[in-house]
Amino acid sequence: MQFELPVRVYYEDTDAGGVVYHAQYAAYMERARTDFLRALNLSQRDLREQFGVLFVVRAMQLDFHAPAVLDDALQVSAELSELRKVQLVFTQQVRRAEQVLVAATVRVATVNASTFKPAAIPAAMIPILKGALRPCP
Repeated sequence: MQFELPVRVYYEDTDAGGVVYHAQYAAYMERARTDFLRALNLSQRDLREQFGVLFVVRAMQLDFHAPAVLDDALQVSAELSELRKVQLVFTQQVRRAEQVLVAATVRVATVNASTFKPAAIPAAMIPILKGALRPCP
């Protein structure tokens, strides 16, 4: 399942030259991952309240190909590419039309909401996440 989030570039997202500030792409991707989970009925609040876990970014690899600028209409994708015992791996892109501006691999760890120590993904979530996994080529 590939999730797509439309995003408009606002003045607050840009530097003095009207180019999207590099850290803003991470925020766009966070929104897409959050809404991806929400589309699976796995809200961040439910993770904490029902399962006692949180998803936290462990690592990000971003490849910048071209800049986005003020007023651009973007598509931010989130696709679950790996599912492990305590980790999810997302493949993400920020595109303007068909042009890939930023490509990323994001590793998300599951932690206990109280201790922030690694925790297994709750068993009740596994079938939902497996159903959303990108099919292997």
